[in-house]
Amino acid sequence: MTLPMHSAITGADGIQTNSDAVTSSQDTLDIKIQMPGSDTIDLQLSSQEMVQEIVQILMDREDTCHRTCFSLQHDGNILDNFSELRSIEGLKDGSVFRVVEEPYTIREVRLHICHIQDLLRSLDSGDAYNGIECNSLSFLSSIYEGDIGETPAFGKRKRRSGSDQPLDTIECSPPEYILPGSKDRPLSLLQPITTDNKHLQCLKSLMMSGWNPPPGNRRMRGDLMYLNIITMEDRHVSITASTRGFYINQSTVDEFNPKSDNPNLLCHSLVDLLNQISPIFRKNFAALQKKRTNCHPLTRLATPFQTYNWIIPHRQHTINCVRAEDAYTSRPCHEEHISGQIRDWNEELQITREMPNQDPMQRLLKEQTMFKVNSDFVAAAISGAMAVVDGNIMAINPGDYIKMQMFIWNNIFFSFGFDIRDNFKESGGDHAAYAASSNDLKGIQAYSDLKMDDLHLLGTVIVDYRGYRVVAQSIIPGILEQEQEQNVVYGSIDFGKAVTSDHEYVGLLLKTSKPLRIQKHLILNEMEQPVMLCSSVDCKGIVGNDGRRYLLDLFRTFPPDLNYLPIAGEELHEECQSLGFPKEYRHKLCCLRPELVESFIQHKHMQFTKLLKEKMRRSDRRKSLMEDGESATETYGYTGDVEEMKAICQEVGSISDSVFDIRFNPNVYSPGIRFHESEQEALKLQRRLMKDIAAFFVSVQIPNFIKDCESHVLVPADGTTMRDALHKYGINIRYIGKIAQLINQSENKQYLEHISRLLISEIITRVAKHIMVLYLQNVEISALSFAISHFLNCLLSSYSNGVAHLLPGELASRKKKKKRKVRIAGNDVAWASLTSTDLWKQINTEAVESFDYVLACAGVDQAVEQFGLQKVSLLREFCLKAGIQILLRDYNFDNRHKSTFTEDDILNTFPVFKHIIVKATDAEKVYQKAQTKIQKGNIKEGFELIKESLNLFKNVYGPLHSDVCGCLHLLAQLNYVMDNIPEAIKNQQKAVIISERVLGFDHPNTICEYTRLGLYCFANNQNSTALRLLYRSRYLMLTVFGEEHPEIAVLDSNIGLMLQAALDYDLAIRYLQKSLELNLKYFGAQALQTALSYHLMAQVYASKAEFRTAMQHEKQAYIIYSDRLGETHPKAKGSSEYLKHFTQQAVNLQRTMNEIYKNGSNANLPPVQTMPPSKK
Repeated sequence: MTLPMHSAITGADGIQTNSDAVTSSQDTLDIKIQMPGSDTIDLQLSSQEMVQEIVQILMDREDTCHRTCFSLQHDGNILDNFSELRSIEGLKDGSVFRVVEEPYTIREVRLHICHIQDLLRSLDSGDAYNGIECNSLSFLSSIYEGDIGETPAFGKRKRRSGSDQPLDTIECSPPEYILPGSKDRPLSLLQPITTDNKHLQCLKSLMMSGWNPPPGNRRMRGDLMYLNIITMEDRHVSITASTRGFYINQSTVDEFNPKSDNPNLLCHSLVDLLNQISPIFRKNFAALQKKRTNCHPLTRLATPFQTYNWIIPHRQHTINCVRAEDAYTSRPCHEEHISGQIRDWNEELQITREMPNQDPMQRLLKEQTMFKVNSDFVAAAISGAMAVVDGNIMAINPGDYIKMQMFIWNNIFFSFGFDIRDNFKESGGDHAAYAASSNDLKGIQAYSDLKMDDLHLLGTVIVDYRGYRVVAQSIIPGILEQEQEQNVVYGSIDFGKAVTSDHEYVGLLLKTSKPLRIQKHLILNEMEQPVMLCSSVDCKGIVGNDGRRYLLDLFRTFPPDLNYLPIAGEELHEECQSLGFPKEYRHKLCCLRPELVESFIQHKHMQFTKLLKEKMRRSDRRKSLMEDGESATETYGYTGDVEEMKAICQEVGSISDSVFDIRFNPNVYSPGIRFHESEQEALKLQRRLMKDIAAFFVSVQIPNFIKDCESHVLVPADGTTMRDALHKYGINIRYIGKIAQLINQSENKQYLEHISRLLISEIITRVAKHIMVLYLQNVEISALSFAISHFLNCLLSSYSNGVAHLLPGELASRKKKKKRKVRIAGNDVAWASLTSTDLWKQINTEAVESFDYVLACAGVDQAVEQFGLQKVSLLREFCLKAGIQILLRDYNFDNRHKSTFTEDDILNTFPVFKHIIVKATDAEKVYQKAQTKIQKGNIKEGFELIKESLNLFKNVYGPLHSDVCGCLHLLAQLNYVMDNIPEAIKNQQKAVIISERVLGFDHPNTICEYTRLGLYCFANNQNSTALRLLYRSRYLMLTVFGEEHPEIAVLDSNIGLMLQAALDYDLAIRYLQKSLELNLKYFGAQALQTALSYHLMAQVYASKAEFRTAMQHEKQAYIIYSDRLGETHPKAKGSSEYLKHFTQQAVNLQRTMNEIYKNGSNANLPPVQTMPPSKK
């Protein structure tokens, strides 16, 4: 198993390798690499690094990147690529490693050609646009010019005499669409397109020859493969790839002649051969590799998981002989890099879980390996799921209806997210089956986080693609050889009618019951016998042929949500009933999130501690017992007052009479479950706890969420960040309608307008996605782009009479001649009958059914006007949720005479996937410890801990991960605080690139990282670069959400400050005025943010010598500071000094002007002071 090679970018990027945290300077070695010929390369390496890391460095260097088939030798011995340098006998400083060219095999030739193709296309963004091989986009280098860290020059500008001068006369002026108040939202500039690499084409064509494979007599002479190449000089060349290398043969298109054209021209590398026969190739290839190596290393690495783009430019399709051959000759069940073998995913996943983790190094290696295997499994599962939906894999039950079909590909089991056997008939049918897959993944994640070696879970990935939900799972050894009834030794396969248990499973699950808050309980089986369970009855235990104990079907791991599960004879608490709960939902599998369960436990523990302290005070206990609720619990048990403790435990709902312990029985409201008579008292407590947590949800957690949004602790900017914020508080998405209603009823709803707008946008786009799922299932593949464009027109276009474009005449005629097998007969063009009115009626209906929210919108224009939405943002959200990729261009949504979208605007569909998250536990602990140190003011200690956590994160995840981005972000902040601006810029630059590539080029976190980088550049006197970065942030924010957002206020304040430094006062005032307007709207007239806006505007007006206006604004700032902070606060004192200074300057200016009027133009003008004199 290959571990991540991080040192390939060491030096150029400063990214630490696996050994950086534990290696001292005396562990480094100076090694010489002797290349074939006379070239020698000097490297300084850690003795703990592997030989493979040297190979990776050589394949990344500009001068050696084209070599692939070689070995490293030391003193005549071939080195094992996966051995550490310190294990090499006789290795010392100055040792020489020889690069020895090895004979080729067919596999090595294919790898060599593939590598050359990658080098030729290394600056081409095609794979990143199309979402192939974990390539993704980064546009940071297109935003600035040159090296971002080495341009300490002030932004150049052309002075202008008045505000009426055109904006384009100033270099730092923004485009019109970024100016405050602009309603234009162009999409064509979202992705800066660079055409700088077109002239670096090295070859016209590189293809596999039609003479492949070599005949037997030529294979006996070493021929492996034949290639056809057309050089830029238009020379057609036929090349033989042999065991010894590459040479030109005498074959033509019509005649096979494998003899060498020039016996003396044999090169081990294809690049060396092409360098000799094509001068243009030699020139352009060298320039191409120079540019490649000059790119930031983080832009060249593959991401752990594929990032897909919702909008891309039109690009010409190019020839790639390797992929062309793979598309038609490779078997889909074979992995490309393991020729002829299939990876046993289940074995790999289980082995990594069984790795030892006793010490930090073992944990590091285990988590690193788990993450690598998991990311590989996710990539294979996504590829397989797409092939399943596209119809490229044969089902194992091809005679069944499409929804019931199951597939095995690459040792992965695939099934659709439908209720295939009426298992969920009573719970909601297909809706329940759809939700069960997501709930199951949450359960797998919860058990996986416990890291129990003896309890095994399936690798699981959920893929939503082209209207189908596909669940991909690793395969338990032997499960396909027997009926399911024979495999299950724990749980039930018929929803509790027949239940079995196993003492081994019970023992294992008892260990998980406390951290997962699950209460053990006895239920009756079909023979009226009590059966012990420590999970939901749906959970199944299966012992595989490998002897491992597996746990399946964990979709009821967490307690049911009674707010959406009406139970006959049960009444919820008043807090729930006042909000209209319980409500009927589309399915009966509504479960609470684990975050909510933990918040409820903490809430109950606070109650428990409070009650205990009160009892102890009344009993006149020692004060020391009141300091900690938990320690008090232990100590109090020895006092003999058992009844008092029992009463406290019963009051908070503890299952124990002596200690605080709250757990839930997931089967308490499961239909058809019969409990043993000994469980009756426990069931009463469980029903009470279920009602308590339902009331806690609506009376505590949702109000806390709204309160934190109002105080701007949470500032989501799009659907993704809103979802993450809700989940952080344990709030399910089905509550967004209720939250929107509560905000509308709130007294401070004006401060929450952006939250309300986001919630409405989420309701519309999620409902539209639900409708789209059913819509796409009825669409034939050849009509997909027509159907999607028609749906988008019905959803977002103002043109209400849009008619769907049916298949072109050529395809239609073929269809008449030849009957096609379609999945749902008779419905292949049903999508064409959809109208905008029909779609919005469905949206209104389902908004009530799914989110209990009344939109009352007849169309998109009414929704935009009623809720303050913008169509560009709705388009982005919908495409990201539905997995639709559209053409990068400006769309006219408001044209009432023409449809907005055509079939040519739909470029692709991409999968939206969920998977298990592997966590770097040690790195997270160090990171949290660092944050604690920083909050306490221990900056240096926190700085060192952040560097340690950064290294640990990179060791587990590699350099491209959101947690690494967060570390770099904080590290840059600390660099800035410690006045190391160049290092802050360097770290923040990495954070921007990682965020772009991992989260997306327009993700709100990316916008935040751009803003931070701009501020650090401004602090480094790179004003022009800083402004370009902030303009990029504002443009992305306008597209993602719009202008009415609190983050725009922060952005505009910073832009105004930078424009003031660039002496563009009029433009600075426009941005600062918008910032003031937004601060008044979202923070209020007495907020400190509003005071800062007044103060900044006062400074700009003072710079323009408009002191009276400056006085007015500074006076407002002083009033707020003195009211909020007190007149003795430094901010209030500073504002007072500014106010006095502006007043004095206004008097001086007026006196001077009076002199001018009195004495004429000969009067002397004193210099204008815009800042108060500093006090020494």
